[in-house]
Amino acid sequence: MKELYFITSNKGKLKEAKEKINHLDIEIIQLKLDYPEIQASDLKEIALYGLDFCSERFKSPFFLEDSGLFIEELNSFPGPYSRYVHETIGNDGILKLLLGASNRNAYFKSVIGLYNNGPIIFEGVSKGKISKEIRGKGGFGYDPIFMPENSEKTFGEMSTEEKNSYSHRGKALDNMVKYLENGVE
Repeated sequence: MKELYFITSNKGKLKEAKEKINHLDIEIIQLKLDYPEIQASDLKEIALYGLDFCSERFKSPFFLEDSGLFIEELNSFPGPYSRYVHETIGNDGILKLLLGASNRNAYFKSVIGLYNNGPIIFEGVSKGKISKEIRGKGGFGYDPIFMPENSEKTFGEMSTEEKNSYSHRGKALDNMVKYLENGVE
């Protein structure tokens, strides 16, 4: 495999993936291919649907990623609806929902679906907590309010390399890289 397409419109996700995969002899190419994102409570189900839909329209090896922020105090909300919630109430809205909450525990989960002669799923989880304020201008989405375990920084205050060492997507990408390192064609 010399080329691997990443179906995403998110340049931040593309940058993170390229950094994780750059040591392999594989060129990551961004492909903006719209596909329906079903409403489901399971990220794996959402990713598998996307893989199936895209594999009928695109024949080269590709991967896509879906992730969510799960906040304990909010009964795992926003979970798989994270993008919609971020677009509607943003980080300020999440902080308002947690105003006065003592339990700020949360985790990010990433599911990467790779399609190469069939679907393969890779997962990653990053546990942490929601900060009390927006901190940092790096990253995207909820990065300025999520502090991973063993860090006093939010993802928004970290470089891409530093974030990749903690992040849910970084862990899922590591799992995919291990698979690709085994010479999958």
